[in-house]
Amino acid sequence: MRRPRWGKSVTFFGNSGASTESPPDSEEPPASGRSAATGTADERPVVVCGSDRTMLRVVTELVSSGERVIAIVNPGSRHRGRIGELGAKVIDAPVISESLLREAGIDAEDDGTPSTARALVLLDTDDVHNVHTALTARDMDRDLRIILQMVNPRLGRQLNSLLGDCVVINGPSLAAPAFVSDALDDDELTWAELGGRMVVVGQADLIREPHLTVLADTTSSATPQLLPHSSVDPEGDIVLGSGIRPIWRSRGVRPAGWVMAVRDILDSRVRKIAALMAMLIMIGTAVVHFFGHIEWWRALYLAAGVVTSAGIDDDKFNDAQPWVKASAVVVQLTGIVLMALLTAVVVDSLIGARLSRIIGGVRGRPRNHVVVCGLGTVGARVLEILVDRGVAVVGVDQDDDAPGVQVAHRLKIPVVVGDSSNEETLRSAGVQHCQAMLAITDGDITNLESAMVAQGLNPDARITMRMFDHDLAERVERQLGLGNSRSVSMLVAPAVAAAVGNQRRQVIVPAGRRVLLLTEVTVEAGSRAAGRPLGERNEAEGLRILALQDEHGTWDWKPVLTKPLKVGDRLAVAGTRAGLARLLMVTRAQRRSAAS
Repeated sequence: MRRPRWGKSVTFFGNSGASTESPPDSEEPPASGRSAATGTADERPVVVCGSDRTMLRVVTELVSSGERVIAIVNPGSRHRGRIGELGAKVIDAPVISESLLREAGIDAEDDGTPSTARALVLLDTDDVHNVHTALTARDMDRDLRIILQMVNPRLGRQLNSLLGDCVVINGPSLAAPAFVSDALDDDELTWAELGGRMVVVGQADLIREPHLTVLADTTSSATPQLLPHSSVDPEGDIVLGSGIRPIWRSRGVRPAGWVMAVRDILDSRVRKIAALMAMLIMIGTAVVHFFGHIEWWRALYLAAGVVTSAGIDDDKFNDAQPWVKASAVVVQLTGIVLMALLTAVVVDSLIGARLSRIIGGVRGRPRNHVVVCGLGTVGARVLEILVDRGVAVVGVDQDDDAPGVQVAHRLKIPVVVGDSSNEETLRSAGVQHCQAMLAITDGDITNLESAMVAQGLNPDARITMRMFDHDLAERVERQLGLGNSRSVSMLVAPAVAAAVGNQRRQVIVPAGRRVLLLTEVTVEAGSRAAGRPLGERNEAEGLRILALQDEHGTWDWKPVLTKPLKVGDRLAVAGTRAGLARLLMVTRAQRRSAAS
């Protein structure tokens, strides 16, 4: 078995609707706002709520797709003017209310008359506000299509099944694999969101068992066999799985632990004070022994008591010469001062450094690891993916309460708490010996400074920055050559546009000179597939049913093939272009002839 290597790029497809190949010939490209049932264009506008840069990107994407957009924007947003220039109708409102939604076009009547708007997009950074607005809109229109951005993926999955026609988009889940792709520079895996879960396609020796299915047998002949029932050499197969095997990269980076914590507490100040006190004790011991005629151990005890301000109570010391007693008083006063200084320094080390920094530092000298600067929601997801792939990683964040810090402690990842644009902080994280560095904090300037410092410390490291300003990102890449830059909003915007248009997503899986498509298909009313057994849709080397979603939104990855299909069932499938085209013909509503 060959050892996995660092290749070129990981391909990731999430909710972005991205595809590298055109749909099958029999499948018409989805026009903007095209109705699935009638095939006619829906000219009703799309209502978008938000105020940050993600909203600007989404409005840009929708307008460029030919959509009519009504934007509800906070008057204080610095993107308000630009959104209006794009051609969207802008409604200024600091708070979204039911009356405002009705004014924007969510005004369905009880008699079944649909709303003036056909979709609502919620992009607030606060999950609570998005949920509140989504519930209000659902009460106003039971058939309205709702697309909302959620930071909490667990809450998003629950809402997806409760709100009906609703699409939940999680920005960190979309962006994190793209950042990992840049960090690992690996070309052997394809990530996708399919059937309600994250799946990965790759060679069998890379994918964690049990495999979900075999997509291609690349060892049976010169031309790979697609969707085989069995394989001669399972390790050479291209398979679909839910995770990957830990990959040997470099020796794991260990958190500092209590040994490093004690070393941080006993800094140079403490060591200097302790050395001075030890010197006074040794001098005092010699004076008491020679001039007080007291044995060594007892003299040491008396001298230590004087220096540490513990006091002395010894009859023999009463007979000592006056200058010896005076010296003892001076030493004791000096010891009082030193003990006060020692206490202050230790307390300062404990409280000032904070517990997360004391326990979360880096142990030893890490090499060939990945440094993640910025442990917010995106950084937390990046850490999880890197650990799942068996990559050594060190986290850096200025806030020890950041979401990713808790994730790092759970995964036993060392964390350096400090400003990532500070050279000493990056040195503590071992940037000078790292394989890659991700600057994904919430600030463009911080990310740019961190990248410049990292490049100065390690010119060979792969550097990827998170940049919100698209123009700045282009100029930085072109003129400074600091590596790649990515924007979460740029990754989210196509996903929102695809969800608004209800476009079907597909993932291209190359297998030699042939390709397979991974996608999801819905059984429409009036289609020939409705009422027929699920197993009839499987085709040898042409199409394979992977999972089935029922009317309750639950995905079953081991469906019963004799179960009859119902209208609204959603299928996760893998197939050739021809096989997928045949499936679409039987799952779509049959068009009536002009005579009828």
